Amino acid sequence: MNSRIKYLIVSTSSCLAVLLLIGSVLGQGASPSDDPYKHIGVFSDVVSRIKTEYVEEPDMKSVTMGALNGLLEAIDPFASYLNPEQYKDYMKNKDLKRADVGLILSKRFGYVGVVGTVPGSPAAKAGLSTMDMIETIKGVATRDMPLAYAGLLLQGEPDSTVELSVVRVRRPEPQTVKLTRATLTLPPIEAKMLAGQVGYINIDALSPALVKDIAAAIDKLQKEGAQKLVLDLRSCAVGSPDDGIALANLFLSKGLITYEQGQRVPRQNFEADPSKAVTSLPLAVLTNHGTASAAEIAAAALMGNKRAQVVGERTYGNASVRRTITMDDGGAIILSVAKYYSPDGKAIQDTGVTPGVVVAEPEVQVDIDENGEPIPGPPEAAPAPQKKAEDDPVVKKALELLAAKA
Repeated sequence: MNSRIKYLIVSTSSCLAVLLLIGSVLGQGASPSDDPYKHIGVFSDVVSRIKTEYVEEPDMKSVTMGALNGLLEAIDPFASYLNPEQYKDYMKNKDLKRADVGLILSKRFGYVGVVGTVPGSPAAKAGLSTMDMIETIKGVATRDMPLAYAGLLLQGEPDSTVELSVVRVRRPEPQTVKLTRATLTLPPIEAKMLAGQVGYINIDALSPALVKDIAAAIDKLQKEGAQKLVLDLRSCAVGSPDDGIALANLFLSKGLITYEQGQRVPRQNFEADPSKAVTSLPLAVLTNHGTASAAEIAAAALMGNKRAQVVGERTYGNASVRRTITMDDGGAIILSVAKYYSPDGKAIQDTGVTPGVVVAEPEVQVDIDENGEPIPGPPEAAPAPQKKAEDDPVVKKALELLAAKA
């Protein structure tokens, strides 16, 4: 069966499965005529008709996998269904510290999409960025590929290579990109004084150790005379929810930071601890589409408590509690069982964080040679616009807002 026909079958079955199975879930609280078993029966009938009446006999394994992954993506772009073989491989490797390319992933339109990259990683150096789509990994199409399994394919031995086919945001034709796996390390924070006694802190990733470094940097900037602060969280997609809560608490002496809640997970509030706050200086927070997870939990908390003005672009939307749930067939699903919410009750994973002042930033393109390798710029090349505070339009707008508030 050629790829075009397979694509059609899997796409059709995915859509049908999503509509019918979501209907069955919604039907649990509806009238008897919306009995979930009725929807499942219709789904079974559709699958049977595809098998017996389609122009040629389809690959039913692909149809089923497409339906399952389509259903999961419709409700949770970070979910995965792993068949027994994939789940066994996943459990074998998930705790190993293997070399990686530094991609943070989600599902988009059935394919694997890029949430962000680990700064300094092979993926970051190749210019992969938020909203790029990965069409293939090692020649295997990512359509209906479990997200967790895609992550495994990207890992391996240090200095080994992996080839990707990537569709970039502004380039319609797929590009072949070859990445060399490496042991990843998180970059340090950047802290400096800008004109007008404004302290600037750039954060590319979060961890418990980096949150402590941020607290120390704030203290140092205040001793140097900082009267206002700019916290740059753009393209910060690395870090746990706990790191985001700890970051927000550095600036909050009271109030609700966030809460988590799910269908079977009771609400848990995370309140600011006054003993952990280190500054009360006026604050602006910068975000973009690559701000995700811990960073957007912090941004939502600081905006929701009216502690900071948030400037930039809407964040990605990735803040949930995920669990692995084993299935009777020996496989498993990885699913969000609870979401983190902003102080005003919005699910961050659903809505992201929209700044009070929206300012777009320019895209930075990285050229790729005929072998799929990134073409390096000259050593003296200027930093990316979003990280150069002195002439950055988003930073300038934040400084204007802080000056107006004085």
